[in-house]
Amino acid sequence: MTTKLAEPTLVRGPARSGQLSARAGFWTVAVAFAVLMAFTTVPTPLYALYQARDGFPTLVVTAIFAAYAVGVILGLLFLGHAGDHLGRRPVVLAVAGVQLVTALGFTLWTDVAGLLALRLISGVAAGVLTSTATAYLAELRRAWRPDSPGLAVTVGGAANLGGLALGPLVAGIIAEWAPAPLITSYLVLAVAIMVVGLAVIRVPETVRADREGFELRPRPIAVPTQHRTLYWAAGLGIFTAFAITGFYGSVAPAFLGQVLGSSDRLLAGVASTVVFAAAAAAQLGFGHLPMRLQLRLGTAAMALGLIGIALAGPSASLAAFLGGGVVAGAGLGLMFRGSLAVASGLADGRNHGAVLAGILLIGNTGLAIAPVLVGLSLRWLPIVGVTVGFAAAVLVLVLWAGPRLARAGRTS
Repeated sequence: MTTKLAEPTLVRGPARSGQLSARAGFWTVAVAFAVLMAFTTVPTPLYALYQARDGFPTLVVTAIFAAYAVGVILGLLFLGHAGDHLGRRPVVLAVAGVQLVTALGFTLWTDVAGLLALRLISGVAAGVLTSTATAYLAELRRAWRPDSPGLAVTVGGAANLGGLALGPLVAGIIAEWAPAPLITSYLVLAVAIMVVGLAVIRVPETVRADREGFELRPRPIAVPTQHRTLYWAAGLGIFTAFAITGFYGSVAPAFLGQVLGSSDRLLAGVASTVVFAAAAAAQLGFGHLPMRLQLRLGTAAMALGLIGIALAGPSASLAAFLGGGVVAGAGLGLMFRGSLAVASGLADGRNHGAVLAGILLIGNTGLAIAPVLVGLSLRWLPIVGVTVGFAAAVLVLVLWAGPRLARAGRTS
């Protein structure tokens, strides 16, 4: 989420003992961003344990996942601008506090209603964090390294996606070898959240608080009238990226169990981890290329990855399922980056935030809708057929949006 940025100087106020420099603050916020995002994907390898304990169907798993996505949308819409008025540090600390309480809540409120409510709250916090931490990094970077404009984007993307990749891996390891994984997983992340929260207290502020100007209201959304096709292409580019991550984050454990006969909890975590890790690696490795080439590579990789995902079911191939996730993950990392770049180019100076808000809203619906549609389909259709249908539907959208974005990318 992109927000209005503060001036590239640190807010001057009464000296605080132990306050970090802009450089140290930048890396502290990056680590906190990664840890807090890692918490949001911890439940992925644990869903199979909840199912085995409570006996609910995969549809419930996808509904729990969708609750998180709905929370992200609400956080972006209603609180994405909170850091502009209340300050970056207080908002990041508030998110850390909410996620800490949520982590403890997962150990106490363990029925389906609790999982739905806690995932919704966690999603709201994640939506707020995404916009605030991204802006915070940009402002700290400008105070520390004004000559490196791309540093905050690169590090912010790596922290976001890297954190999302780390969560399922940590939880999968705990679920496979540690006792009481439905409690231990959350307690481990709770400790990590406390550590980064204490560190963020020492990070300098970059925004002068304007609490009177803050209103709990949706961010404005704008659709450029002269570029509607490109606008929807950018939105669908992010939609397809989130649809794939949502599929691996909610349905992968069921696929591994029903199609491949695997109950390995670590493998369930790895299946989701490789998608996010590949996305982060692609952004780091190919972010220096021209945007048009990034979008072409992203489109091709997503298409090849989706074909691999579709073939994984009929062939009962773990290699195709994981390999497809890796290739599609690399593609969606570039597609996400390129879609945001194209969308930014459609906005003028007056509606930049409103245009990006609309694009991210379209994109995040993929995180909510795709898993739920897959879960509903599983009530009547076998998981192999549903997986093939999901891959085919997303492939159509990728092949429509990707080439249009690539043509626009030459001017981005």
